[in-house]
Amino acid sequence: MSRISENDRTSIRSMGGESKWRKVKLALGLNTCLYVPKTADDNESPPSPSSRSRKSSDIRHRMPTTPTPSSSGLQLSKYGIKSSSKRICAICLTTIKPTNGHAIFTAECSHSFHFNCITSNVKHGNRVCPVCRARWKEIPFENSGSSRVKSNTNSGSWAHNDSYMILQGLPPQQLHSSRNVPFLFQSLEPPVFDDDELLSQTPEEVFSNSDSDQGMEMTTYPEISAVAKSTRFDNFAILINLKAPVTKGNMNSRAPIDLVTVLDISGSMTGTKIALLKQAMGFVIQNLGPLDRLSVIAFSSSARRLFPLRRMTESGKQESLQMINSLVANGGTNIAEALKKGAKVMTDRKFKNPVSSMILLSDGQDTYTSISPRKNGSKTDYQSLLPSSFQIKKSNSDSDVIRIPIHTFGFGMDHDASAMHTISEHSGGMFSFIEAENVIQDAFAQCIGGLLSVVVQELRVEVECVDPVLKLGSIKAGSYKVNMGSDFRSGFIEVGDLYAEEERDFLVGIDIPVEESSGDEMSLVKFKVIHKDPIKKTTVTLGGNENVTISRPETTAGKQVVSIEVDRQRNRLNAASAIAEARVAAERGNLAAATSVLDDCRRKLSESVAACGGDRLCVGLVAELREMKERMASRRVYESSGRAYVLSGLSSHSWQRATARGDSTEVTSVIQAYQTPSMVDMVNLSQTMCFSRSPSSSMGAQSKKSLRSIQSFPAPHPR
Repeated sequence: MSRISENDRTSIRSMGGESKWRKVKLALGLNTCLYVPKTADDNESPPSPSSRSRKSSDIRHRMPTTPTPSSSGLQLSKYGIKSSSKRICAICLTTIKPTNGHAIFTAECSHSFHFNCITSNVKHGNRVCPVCRARWKEIPFENSGSSRVKSNTNSGSWAHNDSYMILQGLPPQQLHSSRNVPFLFQSLEPPVFDDDELLSQTPEEVFSNSDSDQGMEMTTYPEISAVAKSTRFDNFAILINLKAPVTKGNMNSRAPIDLVTVLDISGSMTGTKIALLKQAMGFVIQNLGPLDRLSVIAFSSSARRLFPLRRMTESGKQESLQMINSLVANGGTNIAEALKKGAKVMTDRKFKNPVSSMILLSDGQDTYTSISPRKNGSKTDYQSLLPSSFQIKKSNSDSDVIRIPIHTFGFGMDHDASAMHTISEHSGGMFSFIEAENVIQDAFAQCIGGLLSVVVQELRVEVECVDPVLKLGSIKAGSYKVNMGSDFRSGFIEVGDLYAEEERDFLVGIDIPVEESSGDEMSLVKFKVIHKDPIKKTTVTLGGNENVTISRPETTAGKQVVSIEVDRQRNRLNAASAIAEARVAAERGNLAAATSVLDDCRRKLSESVAACGGDRLCVGLVAELREMKERMASRRVYESSGRAYVLSGLSSHSWQRATARGDSTEVTSVIQAYQTPSMVDMVNLSQTMCFSRSPSSSMGAQSKKSLRSIQSFPAPHPR
């Protein structure tokens, strides 16, 4: 908001008093939210202490805070206000008097306005007090003689005049043709969100060119190729590597998606942040296809669905861009309410595309949900932010769980990384840390690059021991659900969706006993992979007949060569375990112990077989551990960025999927080991199309030092 100095005010007074001030105010676009100085023409008594208090309060509203509405509604004063309390209407800037023939409204926040002034203000989309920014439960509205119209509590302040950003792809005439708030912002939300747009009736033969016929690739690796008969080998590792098929990347070779984006537009998003968020959403919208559907939830102190699931045809894109561009930042942060509304969109929808996902972005902490505080390093109940129907449980009784991942994005230095990580972890999504403001579009691009390339769904890996003397010791699968039979002879891993060319690696451990038979070969386990083709909606089965075997000679000559593939994945699991352990120590305030754990793991990784062979993943892990140590240099550094960086890394390793972490969306980053070709292509497209950053600050050319120099601004005010 523009500021007027006291000297300027004096000059304005000398130019002609109140009328001049009003003209300057309107010319500068100061709207109705500025205290009006008195002029020599105001023949009123000196301000009382109470009015001076109101004056101070009126100026303080420039920094919007989370309002606390009173219980009273907006009322039309029948007899006017008390003559002893003369005030100025903050809209027309004239004195409010009970004898001048104007009806007067006294709002629930105690500020008064001329009825005609405030109804005109409301008609143009302003639903908060022009003085104190309090959100009104009831609004004045001049409609067929009615002086009062009840407003839904969640309607919020959805004004659409924003001077920061014009979205790419929106025709100029649509941007400025009307200053009225879109109808959907003003209308009441339906009790049931079953108004989603009908799916395309495109025949199935449209998808006949799909490359999914290539099928999954499955490869197995035993830790070593031979174990002497006289040797007992505990926790013998067997690696199964899965790779999803390739896709052409066009609309006819991928499954369409239902995407719900949940966007934080609280007061701290004002300025650059909300401008870049709009640009990033514009990029998402432009890259969705006519078979994809999008719905947007915007939230601050409350949450509102901007529009139902709508197909991204040309008209759908234009309307969606217009809605996104209409948002302004104001109010507090109510993440729980926003997620409930997003979940309602998914659960109430009449139709379903093959792929469903949610994206949540927030730069702050939920200030409306009761969350138990941290005590002595104990876990905080952040799960209360997530609707129970979205929480994936690690048990067999999860048939009622809605398997829709929520990919969360912590924006800037002030977001609640622990909460965002918990939401993603318990829904099967990824947590990304957007450290620098100008890479938000790249982070979104990487995410949708994967979502728009899903080629495998409901993937399940089954393992069974072959030799009767063997039993499963462990199945290491990160955050994926694992189950072993009561006899420990079989088990399975629930993997879910895979993007095109995405890989998954799981380590199965068994105990190999001393062999007394005369056989020279031993069959260990067999794997079977079952998944659904999202386009053809058919079930595909791979494997189940081939056994993983090793030699059992009488003796083995020399030291056995360890499989570099097995060693590589063991390093990844060890690094993830060390990161988790260091995080626990850091949360307890013991940063020295945390950095010691990271140093020890880094030393062991450097000495491993894979690292000595120049393995790229191991090089990346060593660099990542070094970066995490730097972000635990002090409590201040850890609180501002270390926690978010660590949690994003844990999310990436536990799900084996790429996340955004500072500079890790950079295609050449050694840390980014899980990016798929479709993610790389989308990030490259984002960097090519992003006009808000200078060439020198593009993600691909940015150094770590310059990245940290443009970290997100802290919240300008408390919420």
